[in-house]
Amino acid sequence: MLLKKNDKITKNYDVVVVGSGLAGMTAANKLAMDGRSVLLLEAHNKLGGFATWFRRPASEGERHIFDISLHGFPYGMVKTCRRYWSKEIAACIERVPKIRFINPQFDIETDFTKEDYIGILVEKFGLDKDYVLGFFKELREMNFYDDSAQKNQDLFERYFKGRNDVVRFLLEPMAYANGSTLEDEAITFGIVFSNFMNKGAYIFRGGTDKLIGMMKDELLKNGVDIKLQTKVDKILIEDTKAVGVKIGDTTVHSRTVVSNSSLHGTIFSLCGKENFSPNFMEKAQKVRINTSSCQVFMGLKEGESIPHIGELIFYSDTKNFNTEDLLSPKAESQTFSIYYPEMRPELPQKYAIVSSINARYEDWVNLSKEEYEERKQYLIENAIKTFEKIVPGIREKIDYVTASSPLTVEKYTHHHFGSSFGTKFEGLEVSKEITNEVQGLYHSGSVGIIMSGWLGAANYGVIQAHELNLYLDSNTTKEDLHV
Repeated sequence: MLLKKNDKITKNYDVVVVGSGLAGMTAANKLAMDGRSVLLLEAHNKLGGFATWFRRPASEGERHIFDISLHGFPYGMVKTCRRYWSKEIAACIERVPKIRFINPQFDIETDFTKEDYIGILVEKFGLDKDYVLGFFKELREMNFYDDSAQKNQDLFERYFKGRNDVVRFLLEPMAYANGSTLEDEAITFGIVFSNFMNKGAYIFRGGTDKLIGMMKDELLKNGVDIKLQTKVDKILIEDTKAVGVKIGDTTVHSRTVVSNSSLHGTIFSLCGKENFSPNFMEKAQKVRINTSSCQVFMGLKEGESIPHIGELIFYSDTKNFNTEDLLSPKAESQTFSIYYPEMRPELPQKYAIVSSINARYEDWVNLSKEEYEERKQYLIENAIKTFEKIVPGIREKIDYVTASSPLTVEKYTHHHFGSSFGTKFEGLEVSKEITNEVQGLYHSGSVGIIMSGWLGAANYGVIQAHELNLYLDSNTTKEDLHV
């Protein structure tokens, strides 16, 4: 049932899910399919979390539609959607046929499959094939329980010493996908990169609005109660057990709670440090927040077009690949997602171009209003000027342009420090340990780099739903059967 904003919640539930990102929605859907009574609460006016879209300009009929994070997830998303959502949703997922890299070191096109990558590394970068195969084998065999002391820098130095061009070819796409840097744990790169190398990168044909609409229909069909524009103030904990949530003056009772809020928000705001042990809080306070992002959204005039140049372009003006340049406010490295009319064939859709730039929250948070607007304008001008190098004359074709920053991310997602990619690696262990501290409480959001991005988030929702089911099965009483 879709509850209206002013509807009162009068039922008790097996599960309350706080937040409707892909992890929260997937957990809610699986639990409902498993026969649990589920309430899904979302603070905003639509589902999806960071998997979202917006229309602009409002004053002129909202003629442009922009997707925030649609391009580029692994093939595993097809299997996850088919199993935990529907065949119809899975059928809309299509492979991105061409990805291009443009930078001072190389200009390369790839279909982003293992076979193509190996071929390029051998033929264009001059590496020995057996050596490359050994590298891919090591990546494929990495798992969460491996020693996390090795960093990406160490891994690349061991295999490709002095080959910054090779490092860029391997790591730059992961920086776009989940904020990975040279200083992050190598197992996070190995696991995520291997997922992509399975069958390439994919998109959802029809746009994020269609995807979330189809997921919403599935949730309702499976009996999930959904309430939008409902901000949860507190997760209620009694005797180290989650018993519901507080929404203003309203208390909603449940046997379990899944928080799809940020890890920091879940622990420090929704629950409160008084509900956790000192040892756990010491770990939680050491969790590093992952980086944020900026985006520039460009919509073309009606009747204007651009040639089909691929759907993802990794562009950089920096001579070498390094973390500092990647995150610099100069925005010399950016990823262009190009949306062609066939993305939404049922609509009179124009072309759209979205520039994504990795960024640091601290470079934005202390700016004055004037400095903030000036820096956003710099991003816009820089994105247009850069794309002019790819498609000359694009400036005259643009009808509407706007930009977002880490502060935009913070405002609309409530993510701590405006993180676009959750936490660094250690956040995954802390997330999983929450339920050991508070019975019946589960966290399912972007954590540990591994569990970020569309596929990582959705799969983490499945994992936590499974753990929650085991908990409910082992703690069911006769009274619980009447929830």
